[in-house]
Formats: sequence, structure tokens, C-alpha cells
Amino acid sequence: MFVNRNKPSKNTIFEIDSDANLMKNLSSFFLFILILTACNSTKHVSDNEHLLSQNYIFIDSVPNKSSALQKYILQKPNPKFLNIPFALYFHNIGNYNKPKTASEWGKKNPRSYNLVKNIFSEKQSIAYANSFIALNNWFLKSNAPVIVNKLKVKSTSENLLAYYKTQGYFKATIDTIINRYDDKKATVEYHITKGKPTTLDSINIRIESPVLDSIYKASGFKTLLKKGDQYNDKTFRNEAKNNLKLFKNNGIYHFKESALGFYVDSTRADYKTNVDFIISGNRLIEKDARYVEKPFKVQKIKEINVVTDYSFSRKGQRYLDSISYEGINFFAHNKVKYNPKYLSQSIFLKLNSVYKDTLRNLTRNHLKSLKNFKSTSIKFSEILGSDDELKMDIFLTPIEKYTLGFETELTHSNIREIGTSAKFSIIDRNTFKGAELLKLSFLGSYFNSRNGPGWEFGVDASLEIPRFVAPFGFSKLVPKEMSPRTYFSLGSSVQKNIGLDRKTFTILTDYKWKFNARKTIQLEIFNTQYIQNLNTDNYFGIYSSEFNNLNDVAQIYDGSSLPTDETQAFAAVKFMKTVSVDESFRASNPEEYSTTLNILNRYNIVTSDFLIPTIAYSFTYNNQSDFKDNNFSFLKIRIANSGNIMGLLSKSTNSNDKKTFFDIPLAQYFKTDIEYKKFWNIGTNSVFGFRTFLGAIIPYDNSDIPFTKSYFAGGSNDIRAWQTYELGPGIRQTGLEYNIGSFKFLTSAEYRFDVFSKLKGALFLDAGNIWDITGSSFVDSEAKFTGLNSLKDIAIGSGFGARVDFGFLILRFDVGFKTYEPYLNGSKWFKNYNFANAVYNIGINYPF
Repeated sequence: MFVNRNKPSKNTIFEIDSDANLMKNLSSFFLFILILTACNSTKHVSDNEHLLSQNYIFIDSVPNKSSALQKYILQKPNPKFLNIPFALYFHNIGNYNKPKTASEWGKKNPRSYNLVKNIFSEKQSIAYANSFIALNNWFLKSNAPVIVNKLKVKSTSENLLAYYKTQGYFKATIDTIINRYDDKKATVEYHITKGKPTTLDSINIRIESPVLDSIYKASGFKTLLKKGDQYNDKTFRNEAKNNLKLFKNNGIYHFKESALGFYVDSTRADYKTNVDFIISGNRLIEKDARYVEKPFKVQKIKEINVVTDYSFSRKGQRYLDSISYEGINFFAHNKVKYNPKYLSQSIFLKLNSVYKDTLRNLTRNHLKSLKNFKSTSIKFSEILGSDDELKMDIFLTPIEKYTLGFETELTHSNIREIGTSAKFSIIDRNTFKGAELLKLSFLGSYFNSRNGPGWEFGVDASLEIPRFVAPFGFSKLVPKEMSPRTYFSLGSSVQKNIGLDRKTFTILTDYKWKFNARKTIQLEIFNTQYIQNLNTDNYFGIYSSEFNNLNDVAQIYDGSSLPTDETQAFAAVKFMKTVSVDESFRASNPEEYSTTLNILNRYNIVTSDFLIPTIAYSFTYNNQSDFKDNNFSFLKIRIANSGNIMGLLSKSTNSNDKKTFFDIPLAQYFKTDIEYKKFWNIGTNSVFGFRTFLGAIIPYDNSDIPFTKSYFAGGSNDIRAWQTYELGPGIRQTGLEYNIGSFKFLTSAEYRFDVFSKLKGALFLDAGNIWDITGSSFVDSEAKFTGLNSLKDIAIGSGFGARVDFGFLILRFDVGFKTYEPYLNGSKWFKNYNFANAVYNIGINYPF
């Protein structure tokens, strides 16, 4: 049914404030442009056409906005944000009637065309014309207006009706209404009357093969088809899938879903149906140009062949090398370069074992996970003269043994201004003939920092082994079905003009395995890092605020000022040590004495070298099916301990009473990080994401927490309304350049949507802060976490962002506004919520 309706007009009054506030002026201007553009949303809609502005679905007269029904609608309105179709507006800037060739453009614009031609050449004038043509085409390629199409409306009606019939509403009806308006826009309404659903009555299962019947009964299989349940196509599909899996995993290699038949009695008028479920006892095979039936039989693996250097170009050529290991035959056109002992560990179907589909898939996935082969192909065929024996052929196409990698990117933060970094790597596959990966990487960067130009250089060597390498038989604790991995790494890096400059040495032994498709476990057994500060004399050059505070104390102490030349650090440290033991000054000036001790404590922590031997356990849950899946959850828990074993072995301490190992201060702490992320699809072009993080680090045995292992707040992947290290701890405004804590809470919510083409937008809200939970007497009460009462210290930032999706990476720009500032006196909400105090973030890929 089609009807015409006149859409009531709406008058909106806008008042433009003459206030000079930049935010208001920008908003008013932006709104004014949108109003002008909105009036032209039907620019490319013909007089006899109507732009689809909205679809409405009514189920039994009740409006329904379920996203589950949207996939059945063939025509959807142009994407909108804040009810504005930005992509359509960009499309409407283009003009279909503009010239399509340079010569046509020149005839229509002779003055500018000839001007360029006379100044330069005709070649340049053609390029000039083509640039305008290309720009016009670029606008036209954006989201074109969706015109209401009667045939698509009818097909959508049929889709919706068919969907409800799959749910058991066999007598459902649908009525369609197109509302056309005078402004060349239209809405479409789909009114569905479901009726009474049909339920299952008697269920008869008949298996025509004695072999299949025996497997079915022995398995204790429980059918999903239950008397009294509402008819649902999905239930029948799952029943077929479960039966297929049952027989394919019990030796019936040739079993197919076509052997399953469901017969539903639709003649009954009482909204009930009988179901006959028939499982055929034979399969069809082609013989002498005709199909004949052959009974199903349980089949076993009788022969296994592996080609380790397969390529299509050499298909059919003679193999020059072969090795047999535990009955498995390994072949190569040149030479078998893989150790059969290790390669056979990826083959889970064994000789004389019953064929199982799950083991076939496990074999394929395990071989792919070795990262040594471009492709893996597994084929089965019957042994000649036998119909219950199979031959298994595995064809492996190896990746080149040596590959080179090069990565480069721009970097930006409040610590590192615009800079560039590059990474060059060499990968050697099958290093020790067991599908190992040996990787040598060189990393370099150059940037501008607060202290002037800086650089970093690092080298790293890693070895990944696709099995556990462990003493005392521990390698047998994790079955090979879980794809166990051993990872060894050794690396070093040197930094200049970041903080105090530092040299880092790292050695790592890491075990990782997949408990199942969604759960991954990682065990860091020997993860040791040595951090050496190279320029401790620069401490007060970086923490200039601390030097100023110390200088104020010096003037009170003896009326003199601390030097600012190259002796600054020496003089400052000597002064702090002098004050720390001066009991008379402590009694007369307790506040200044406390300030000095706090600065001395931070100085000792930040300038100290550290040995950080870590043992850690990580658990990761991720149910994302692939990179396009936007409905998934992610959970990661990491528990770490540093310095436990070495602390027991060492009895040495330094002058600050900190435990050392080979005269190097030992970091001793327990650390736990918990991160949870959840994403929802909320339409065809929109995603809502949520992330929360909770972390705590607790030192013991009088140890300090290394600066690099402490928590910080702010930055492009954190609370985006504050710069990195700027926020916290607690409500204390330290004035320090680098603020750190031992406890952190962070949560973020982000709405992501398409704007047009590769441009995407986002609205976000970030909340969190850092606190101190060490109980140190050097920490102010305002920085300490004291329980639920400290939750009022949480800072809140909000903002918007733009992303350009290039496919291989996403370039991100976010603007964060300080929404709630817990450290302010008086009003804490929206006090600095403006562009002047906003933080602008540039990042690569999504923040979480």
C-alpha cells in the first residue's frame, strides 16, 4: 500500500550571540553552515524521486528498533551523525553536469584554461583542468542519496516475512507503507503481524545406516529438537551441524550435510508440526559417468605423506629427497630441510587412527602457526582397493628462509615532540631445522625533547621456538594441541635527552600457549632488565620545579642560593644531605625540612640504577572472531613479582639501606594489572567501545619502585584531556614534570562512527587517576589512596576525534577537554573546558 502525505513544516529560530568567546563563535558558524547545507540535502534528487530519510518497523503494532532486523532491509538512509548526513552533504557539493574531460572543461572555463596555457604550457592547462574534474568526482564518489525503490521495498518485505517464518510464524503477514513528502523525502513503514507461532510435536529420528546408528547411540548424542519448543530454523541448522560434527569425528570422512533430511508436516491447523529427521545410510559416488550409492564406513588413516617444499609449478615432478619418521613420509623436490621429529609434532592424525575432523583442523592450524609456510593444504584419498582406509597428503609451501622488514613512523608526545623512528629487522626461519624463528632488529629514532634534540638506538635478538624448551620434563606439562611457544630475547638500548638518559639491557625467557581458541596463557620465567642512568647530574635540569623549591629552602636555611652552573647537582645533593641530618632545622622549620627530605627521596629513586628480575603470569581472554568483528570482549590479567629469588640470595645493601645484587639496587615489588575491554556494534557504521584498567604495585623489603615501572596518567592512549605524566597523584598539584604513582584506575568510553569515505569520527569520555599506596612517609596525604573516599579524586576528560583509515593503519587526532578537575578549589566541573586548555593528541591506531 502506497500513500502520499504532506510533512508538516518546522520553523526553528537561532539566535547568534555577539559574545567574543571563540568557542561560541565557532559553534555558531559551524551550525550556520550546517543549516545552509541541510536545505540542499535533496540537490541530486529528481522531481519524481524521494530521498529515504527513515525506515520504521512495527511488530504487532509495536515499534521495533532491533539491530537483528536491519540486515534484512535492502535500503537504508544515508549515514548520519547528530541526525546530519555529512557524507551526503559532501556528495552534494559535486555536480553531475560539470565537464568530464579537460577539453570540455577548457571550453566552459576558457579564461583560466588559456591563462595557465599561456603562462606554462597546454600540458599544464590540461593537468589544471583535470584537477578540478578529479575534485568534482571525489565529491560525487561520496555517499550518494538513497532513493526509495519500490522493488527493493518489496524485496525487503519478503525478507522480513521470510525471517519470521524461520522463527515459526508460518502465517505471518506484512503491510508496507511509503510516506512521501513535499520536500522530496520519504519514510518507509513495515508493519508485521506475526500471528501464533508453531511448536514441535512428535519427533521421529530414523538412521538408515547400521554404522551411523551405532555411532549415534554410543555417543549419547542429545538432540536439540524438543517436543513443545517453538519452531526455529536455527535449531534445525544447529542440529544438522552437531550431527555432521559427530560423524566426521568418528571416522566417517565422506559424511556430508546432504545426508541429513528434516521433513516438517505443515498440513496441521493447530499450530503444531511433526518432524521426521532422516539420516541416510549411503553416499553418492561417481562411477562410469553415473552416480551410485555406497554405504558409509568408518575409515582409518593408513598412510601419511608430507611434501615440505611444494609449489604448483613443480606439481608432478619427482622428489629428490625423502625421510621416514614414525611411519610418516617426508618428501622434498630438493632437500628435506625440516627436522621430521619436530614437524611431525604438528600432525595430530596418526597412522592407524580413526579419522577425526577436529584433528584435521588442529593439524592445519598448528602448521600455520609455525609461521614458516605460505600455505598448507591437506588432502585425503582412499587407498586403492580399500574403502575403509585413507591416505593423508600434506602440501607445505615454505616462506623464504630470510626476509627483511622495515618500519617507520612519526612520533609525538608532550615528552617527545615531533620526531621519527625506524626499525630494521632480519628474520631467519627454520634456524635449527625445527621451524624456529630467529629475528635480529635494529631500532633508531631522532626527535626533539624538552632538553633539545635527542636520539635512541637499540638492538634486539630473539628466538621463537614452536614448542616448550624446559628442563626436568616441564615441557610435557602443556600438550602440543595448545601450540606451546618458547621465546628467548636479548636486547640493549641507549637513550639521549629523555629524562636522565639511560642505557637498558634486557634478557627474557617467555612461555606462551593457547588454552583454547579464546584463552591464552603467558609465563615469564626469566625476565631481567638492568637500567643504568647515564646523566644523573641533569636531574635538576629536568626537575626544575624541585630545584626552585630546594633553592627556597636554602635561602631560609642560610640565606644563600644554590648555584645554577655545572656544579648545580653536586651542590644540591650536598645541601639536601646536610639538611637531612640537621635536627635543629627540623625543629625550627619542619615544613622546609619535610620538603627537603621529599626531594632527596625522589632524587634517590629517579637517579638510582636498577636490576629488575621479574617472574610474571598473564591470562588473556579474547572472543573476537576476526579483525572485522566489532562485538567482542577482551580481558587480560597480569601478576608479576620482581626480586624475590635474587633478594633471598643477596645479603648486601647500599648506603640507602636498599638491597643490592652485584652492587646494583634490586627492585623488589609485586604488581598486578587488570584490563577489560568490550565492544558493541550499534548499527552498520557505528561501534561503541568501553575500556577499564586497574593496576597496583607494592614494594617490599625497603625497596623503591623503579621510575619505568610506576604508573602515570594522561596521554594519547590514556586520559586524553591531560598530557603524559601531567595528572596526579591524587589531588596533589606537584608542579613536577613527571608525576608517577603506585596505583592506577582508568576507564574510557568511545563512540566511533563513519563520516565519509576513509574519514571516521569519535566521541569519547575518559576518567581516572593515579595514587600512592606504598605507605611512604615521604608522600603527601593528598596523593595517597585511602579507600572509596579517594574515588572523588578521579579526573574526567571528554572530547572528540577524527581518524583516517588507511587499511594497514589508522591515523588518529583527538581533542581532549578537562571536564572534571579534582585538584581545583571551588568549582571543579567545566572550569577549563575550552579550546585554550584542550590537549591535542596525535596517535596511530585506536587508543584501545
